Amino acid sequence: MNVHTHPDSPSEPRDATRLFRIEDIRRGALVGIAALALLLPPHHRTPLQGPAVASAASGQPPRLPDLGSAAASDDTRLLAHWVVETGDNAGMAFVVIDKKAAQLYLFDAAARLSASTPVLLGSAQGDDTVPGIGLRPIEDVRPEERTTPAGRFLGIRGRNHTGEDVVWVDHEAAVSMHRVRTTQPRERRLERLASNSVADKRISYGCINVPAAFFDAHIAPTFATRRAVIYVLPEQKSLPQVFGAHPRLMAADHPPASASHAGLPGVPRPL
Repeated sequence: MNVHTHPDSPSEPRDATRLFRIEDIRRGALVGIAALALLLPPHHRTPLQGPAVASAASGQPPRLPDLGSAAASDDTRLLAHWVVETGDNAGMAFVVIDKKAAQLYLFDAAARLSASTPVLLGSAQGDDTVPGIGLRPIEDVRPEERTTPAGRFLGIRGRNHTGEDVVWVDHEAAVSMHRVRTTQPRERRLERLASNSVADKRISYGCINVPAAFFDAHIAPTFATRRAVIYVLPEQKSLPQVFGAHPRLMAADHPPASASHAGLPGVPRPL
């Protein structure tokens, strides 16, 4: 993580902005779409708990996320379903980062999985950042403070203090998504990325380290012309604690006995 004072700043405000869209269908005719923007810090957001994207009035079944054959965790699948049901991504592409698995999943605006990759994350367990940490010199960040925060963030392309292009996740806390760096050979970051051990992937100061080829092929184009939503799953808190008490997310805390997991087709049992 680039934990430094920030002479640079994003070209747009860094506070997350959520666009709520309400469709009112009366007598079979669409009479209007209203948009409301909320400006709140991303880790304090109360997520939308409105109707599913596909309204029952349309007579069409609700749209589902498409994860293909990806071996994603139950939490990742639940979060993706919640995004689609609530329209929380507001028509934008979105990224889901599963800290427990050290995996990143990139979805297009239609909630189709575009690509996935292992990532390196903060070396310390935890879902919150220390207030003011983004203004402190990196040498002053204690080991227990090197966390990757959980939450909903509106990612934006920008540059860090060295001029490197990154995607800011939480600019105030100096948390970004960037290409993995190999400037410290003793850290063996490329070797850690290739490891099957999740523990090996906990090495950063909190930033999300992405393989350089993946960043160039997928992350950079996604954020090139517009923002995209970044969801970082918690590792200590529950999904409802971080994203809100939506029934879909509550299934993560109270899974049913059947393998269907709250009616999600094809969701495997926890491994």
